Amino acid sequence: MQQQTDFAIIPDRDEIEKLDRDIRFFPSATTAPQRLSPADITDWNETGYLAPLEAYDAATADEVRAYFDGLLQQTLGAGRDSYSISSAHLKHRRVWDLMQHPAIVTPVADLLGPNVVGWGAHFFCKLPGDGKRVDWHQDCSYWPLTPTKTVTVWLAIDDADSENGCMEVVTGSHTSGLIEFAESDKQSDNVLNQSVADPEKYGRIQATPLKAGQFSIHSDLLLHGSAANRSQRRRCGLTLRYCPADVTAHLGWNQKGVVVAGQADPERWPGAKPPQTD
Repeated sequence: MQQQTDFAIIPDRDEIEKLDRDIRFFPSATTAPQRLSPADITDWNETGYLAPLEAYDAATADEVRAYFDGLLQQTLGAGRDSYSISSAHLKHRRVWDLMQHPAIVTPVADLLGPNVVGWGAHFFCKLPGDGKRVDWHQDCSYWPLTPTKTVTVWLAIDDADSENGCMEVVTGSHTSGLIEFAESDKQSDNVLNQSVADPEKYGRIQATPLKAGQFSIHSDLLLHGSAANRSQRRRCGLTLRYCPADVTAHLGWNQKGVVVAGQADPERWPGAKPPQTD
């Protein structure tokens, strides 16, 4: 049977709301982290966010950027936009390998425990002068997973700063449960379709500038977003999604999963096969 590689970026809202999900923050209980420090674990539990962390050196960052340049050119040439490269680990071997990079997986396992599944990879690429923004939202409101233990690694392909629309987070908002949001229509400049009002009610707003090759980690309950890129520089990040192996994925999303650390029950996470081409 051919492996499914395309999944909806924004799943059907009604289907998500029908699911019985355990929506709350689960603090990390790690006492002997391998890469992070005990202070990092404390910061994570208090803020729902860590950065900056280093994935690789400047030379490798240049190689990864050149790879993405080619991938983006193919995507735009096929008539798709710069936000459409999703479930990329199932289609592109280079992204599959990035998802399993030890410098990324080790700190993720420090937060989640020894058994970790990677299940998502999506490029968020704002071209120069791109007028689109990502409104304030929580990742978990989009995903058919329970309990809410997923973390997102935001890996900088390009340098990201306030001028070209780096991610912003609301530290501490991950402890507020599921926050009410409004849906935006297709005519808005929101890349996604949810928008939380008055984010400052839930914590402190903080910009998260990163150099290419650095990454941040945030909880699926953390409010975050980003402004439009008004600069003449591109801003691309690769989001990599990870969860502990005890998480249940509905709507067939378990077919995306790749065990990146430890082990997982094959009934829960059967294990995707690596793509054969970059």
